[in-house]
Amino acid sequence: MNVNESALATMAKAGDVDAFGELVERYAAQARRVARAVLSDPDDGDDAAQDAFLSALKHLNRYDPSRPFGPWLMRIVANAAADRRRRRKVRAAEELSDTTAGGGPGPDIETDRRAFMAAFRAALQGLPERQRAAVTLFDVEGYSHAEIAEILEIPQGTVRSDVFHARRRLRGTLQTWRHHWKEEVV
Repeated sequence: MNVNESALATMAKAGDVDAFGELVERYAAQARRVARAVLSDPDDGDDAAQDAFLSALKHLNRYDPSRPFGPWLMRIVANAAADRRRRRKVRAAEELSDTTAGGGPGPDIETDRRAFMAAFRAALQGLPERQRAAVTLFDVEGYSHAEIAEILEIPQGTVRSDVFHARRRLRGTLQTWRHHWKEEVV
């Protein structure tokens, strides 16, 4: 379907299930990434994204078609993830390790990559929730400071500050990896 998002939302408001399905297809991956940025568990993030789509469908009458659909939806996603984070109980579970498939990078490179990603996820989780959401929306999703301000319902200057401080903390936390990769390249 080659229809703009405002028109799709209007059609979905009128009961067109296919139009809402198209919006879900367009934003599913992004919604999962945003929700996962707020939550440490990918499954919880996926569930939060699904909750957000259901909430968006239920509240389509609140969407203003003169404004971009993406930021409106991502605000719902961020709120759904934050709600899920507040509600969930602590669960103790160990992740199963992936196996390295033949033909890919060697085990040492794959091990280093996994260790770095684990350190990165831990560093990201160590950020305050708003900073984590702001840096993910800005650096991963490509939203502008103004759009993020609208999504998170905070002033634009606060978004700039949150992105700056999140990046600085991530750089500091991951500094040892920077030296590690420089040594590997030399």
